[in-house]
Amino acid sequence: MRAENPYLPFRAELLGLRQEAPGVRTYLLRPRGLREAPRAGQFMMIGAPGVGEAPISVSGFRKGLLMHTVKAVGRLTRWLQGLRPGDVLFLRGPYGRPWPLEEARGRHLLLLSGGMGLAPLRPVVGLFLSGRLGARRLSLLHGARRPRDIIFKEELSAWQGQGLEVLLTVDVPEEGWPGRVGLVTELLGELELEPHRTVAFICGPEIMMRFVLRELLIKGLSPRRLHVSLERRMRCGLGLCGHCQHGVWFVCRDGPVFSYPQVRGLPDGLL
Repeated sequence: MRAENPYLPFRAELLGLRQEAPGVRTYLLRPRGLREAPRAGQFMMIGAPGVGEAPISVSGFRKGLLMHTVKAVGRLTRWLQGLRPGDVLFLRGPYGRPWPLEEARGRHLLLLSGGMGLAPLRPVVGLFLSGRLGARRLSLLHGARRPRDIIFKEELSAWQGQGLEVLLTVDVPEEGWPGRVGLVTELLGELELEPHRTVAFICGPEIMMRFVLRELLIKGLSPRRLHVSLERRMRCGLGLCGHCQHGVWFVCRDGPVFSYPQVRGLPDGLL
């Protein structure tokens, strides 16, 4: 039997889109040829002939449909902004190591995100609300540049209404913003933590993750229960091209999710 070519893309139809924040949209896709359902924390390579490819985290999946939440910052992501329902694009994947959901079972799960870092954590919230995660408690701490930049606003309000601990903060307040102003690390002071029963999933700008990790270590969390999702210049998705090499690791193949001990001390590492 002939092996399937892992580089071969497959088609996906755009079913709908939703504006989340300035320059940020969530795309609902129906893939044609998806070999396996993605897991929370994995990514897809999204592209089109003549435009290129980019790695985009999966922000949701259900009944054969995929969601990707994308900020327009480069050639491919700006091209996506011009798509309309019914248009076709190409996918490869899913790729990468997902969040270690088994570690959350019976524990307090902390989700800490900054900016677009909330997108790959969104499926984890869905699993918790459905009862499939097994965590005894979930707390989401999210920071954004400005209130207008907060993504999934309606869902965040709904999650609070469903009993989740959701704490938000911004760097720069705007008129009418009633919430907190400051760093995500400052939100940790509002939680009652049992360090030996807590695991953390962290995603956002690396400078933000660096200070979050330090604060969690100071609070007594075990390093092996701290997990981060990294972003590097991924090209192939299979760990062959070398563009995303990070010390001894290839982010696309060995990550994007890593435990803190794996990335500590590496060149250009988090600490």
